[in-house]
Amino acid sequence: MKNPSSRPGDSKVPEAGPEAPAHEATRSARRYEVRIVALLAVGFGLVGLDRNIIAPLFPAMVEELGLTYQDLGIISGVLAIFWGLASIIAGNLSDRIGRRKVLIPAVVGFSLVCGFTGAVSGMGMLLVLRAAMGLFEGAYTPTSIAHTSESSTPSRRGFNMGLQQSLFALLGLGVGPIIATQLLVVLSSWRWVFGLVALPGFIVAFLLHRILREPEHTAGARKVRAGGPTAEPEAGSHPSRRAIFAERNVVLATAVLFGNFSCVFVMISLMPSYLTDHLDMPATDMGFVLSAFGLGGFVGYIALPALSDRLGRKPVLFAAFVIGIAALLVFRTLGANLTALFVVLFVAAVCEFGALCLLTGPVVTEAVPAPLVASAAGLPIGIGEITGGGLTPVIGGFVAQHFGIQSIVVVAIAGLAISLTMSLFLRETAPVRTKTRNDGESARVGAAGVTTG
Repeated sequence: MKNPSSRPGDSKVPEAGPEAPAHEATRSARRYEVRIVALLAVGFGLVGLDRNIIAPLFPAMVEELGLTYQDLGIISGVLAIFWGLASIIAGNLSDRIGRRKVLIPAVVGFSLVCGFTGAVSGMGMLLVLRAAMGLFEGAYTPTSIAHTSESSTPSRRGFNMGLQQSLFALLGLGVGPIIATQLLVVLSSWRWVFGLVALPGFIVAFLLHRILREPEHTAGARKVRAGGPTAEPEAGSHPSRRAIFAERNVVLATAVLFGNFSCVFVMISLMPSYLTDHLDMPATDMGFVLSAFGLGGFVGYIALPALSDRLGRKPVLFAAFVIGIAALLVFRTLGANLTALFVVLFVAAVCEFGALCLLTGPVVTEAVPAPLVASAAGLPIGIGEITGGGLTPVIGGFVAQHFGIQSIVVVAIAGLAISLTMSLFLRETAPVRTKTRNDGESARVGAAGVTTG
């Protein structure tokens, strides 16, 4: 019987020649898995830091650049739209030309753009740079998720994908606000903060150049197109990309991500202003409360995918959306109580980011053949970013400007309600659940054979 824990075309990154002993090849593959997942996690953490550090710096930027709540929503929306477009294109591109040619230039690109942000003189220049950042970070996201999936042992796939994405929340939303607000005290201007946080990206790009290896299916595809020694691909090794749209989970995950992204990015872009303007918090207290969103996201990215490896993807998603909605309903009732705000926002972030990781990771990548994982991940990420991450912050900014900043929590709750409803129709893909189902079907077939025999 076919191993139910593996996807069609599932392949590992080549580690050793055929003459190497099997245990040495396994050890080599395991070492590569650990190293590349850790490095891609740091890279995704820098994606989160470079993208989100503008929110805690925004109150300081307002005075110098003359920006408004509506401007902040537009800034967030423009980045998300270009991020989404890049995710759709780059996911497909990296399946064709390889991971290295997408990942390394993307890291260099978004690091440069972050540094240049410190030199902006107005809204127009800021929009151009945020659009460019969206292109580079959007290219990195599905490609890094795909390479984490294809480099992982199936039993650890959920955990590894959660770990790889977890630093987005830890660095971008947990440590980032603290770094930003504290550096503002030390440095003469917010402009220097952007320059400093850009530097680690160049180190990550260098290490990726040294470590990153192409998976077998993309390396083989390049050889075929170049007329190399593997001129005839294996049958079924390069399935049609129409298979992506035929898979129910890809289509549904796109709808679920719209709601989840709506919640996450409204909170990320407008929560600093909610805390400082609605609850009258000083910048240091605001940074402390916002760190709960990042720390909770970090825990959610790791804990929920790992839990779903044991319980299944759908039950964990359902619980996450229900608890997340409840947490935000409580959050609306709280005043400027630092401890209560921290705890409730932490719980909400665990649920929101844990669900986000499942939807952009195993729910989609386990449902399609291995040669299509980056394309499959890029589609819901891209459309979800354009709609939920691009349009909703603009709507949130409009709501905040005309109905009060306190109204943004309602927009976030509405997004999670959409996600909860659509997630009920997803297909279960966790190896532990599909194995149990397949074993049960085999047992019933066997019993029927004995009876009729």
